[in-house]
Amino acid sequence: MSNIVEVKDLSIDFNVRDGKFRAVEEISFNIQKNKTLALVGESGSGKSVTAMSIMQLLPHPQSSYSNGSSIKFENKEIINASKKELLNLRGNIISMVFQEPMTSLNPYHRVGAQITESVILHSDISQLGAKEEAINLMKLVEIDDVERRFNSYPHELSGGQRQRIMIAMALVNKPKLLIADEPTTALDVTIQAQILDLMYKLKRELGMSILFITHDLGLVKEFSDQVCVMQNGNIVEKGNTSDVFENPEHPYTQKLLNAEPKPKEIINRKHAPLIEIENLNVFYNIPTKNFFKKNRFHAVKNTSLNIHKNTTIGLVGESGSGKSTLGKAIANLTPYEGKIYFNGQEIASSSKEIKKNIQIVFQDPYGSLSPRMTIGEIVGEGLDVHFSLSKNESEYRIDKVLSDVGIDLKAKNKYPHEFSGGQRQRIAIARSLILNPNFMILDEPTSALDRSIQIQVINLLKAIQEEYKLTYLFISHDLKVIRSMSDYIFVMKDGKIVESGLSNDVFNYPKEKYTKKLLSAALRYASD
Repeated sequence: MSNIVEVKDLSIDFNVRDGKFRAVEEISFNIQKNKTLALVGESGSGKSVTAMSIMQLLPHPQSSYSNGSSIKFENKEIINASKKELLNLRGNIISMVFQEPMTSLNPYHRVGAQITESVILHSDISQLGAKEEAINLMKLVEIDDVERRFNSYPHELSGGQRQRIMIAMALVNKPKLLIADEPTTALDVTIQAQILDLMYKLKRELGMSILFITHDLGLVKEFSDQVCVMQNGNIVEKGNTSDVFENPEHPYTQKLLNAEPKPKEIINRKHAPLIEIENLNVFYNIPTKNFFKKNRFHAVKNTSLNIHKNTTIGLVGESGSGKSTLGKAIANLTPYEGKIYFNGQEIASSSKEIKKNIQIVFQDPYGSLSPRMTIGEIVGEGLDVHFSLSKNESEYRIDKVLSDVGIDLKAKNKYPHEFSGGQRQRIAIARSLILNPNFMILDEPTSALDRSIQIQVINLLKAIQEEYKLTYLFISHDLKVIRSMSDYIFVMKDGKIVESGLSNDVFNYPKEKYTKKLLSAALRYASD
């Protein structure tokens, strides 16, 4: 079968403070027509840099190629191509779907207008014709209620819907090659399945080739024809996907395939309740054109549950099910109706002691850590609010908690951007842990991490729970991670708890149709 892309001896250097950093080292691979090639590996392995080089989007002169590097698209050299040639290539023939659609879409413009703009940019068509084409593209990527979604802003759409909008924009000119850079990383398992099924359908209908970049080998096994495994800028193994999965030769490939969270072995039985929730309701106001009329969205509906001391509750459900809203209500970060008790005391009193004892770790540590503060300052910030300590006592606590989460003390004066995603998540955990809380809410703390880093963070959280006698509310859409962490499972749908029970019981004997649907989607992409 003929190749649409041929990469040969590609080496990429970046200018850094200490000289040059080689991000990609003499890699070679081909992408065949109408086939999907997966580039897999951990963060920093060179996957996205390789993809950006095919689009010629790397910054110049900060980046450079070695003399022997070659990237050919349909037998034409791309490296050092003219601006006119690249403009014709990008968007028209090669399109790219980026990892985080929320940062790729303009928050000030309606999504329909953004797709329409792409149509006009790449074709000679009237405004009305471009709008019709944009609506057709939205239908093609199976956006529901197209007329209403056309006039929505990005923040009004779910993660799956935003990703579909990005795919629609990428398909404006029916490209020959679609580069999908981690297109499903932060999506629910059911939405993930929908997006991958959609891409497979479009590949077949439009005759596209796909370069699929991911760290999730379960998706690769399901979706890709061929695979290249990258480590430290090198391709350490490549071949047909089935061959690589069945007979991995390189130790790194074997490590990735084995990096699967294992079910929790010892289930903690009930202790006394730490958190008691009675008839909890949370409403959000929805903007309307009528100034005098207010619409309210019922995010959490008549929810009652207990969370017992020294246990981990796994809270699962799709985007919009109310998981994070429930967590924010327990942390007293959003208004609610009903009763929430912490150790028998209503949290509505918002005492300083309750605030110290209920801590939350958010999904994106990069967004929740101040870029202007060193990690030592970030971790120690809460000590001044909740304790009266000398400088030496504060430094001792900061050093201890950083050591507990596996951060080198020599890095204490570095800033968040100087750390990897896994390290930043450890820093976010340390910031909460230093206050010695009783209860921690972990909101998607591992969703954007590589599998091997996920395992490290999961093991870290288990060890910390044992040492500090913590109680966790673990919110996630990744059911394999949930099963590895949780003693009890609560399943949310449309703001309600639809099923709950011991972790093993819910996973092995689900009762509700919705729970079975979630488990089926998760097991579909199991890589073992």
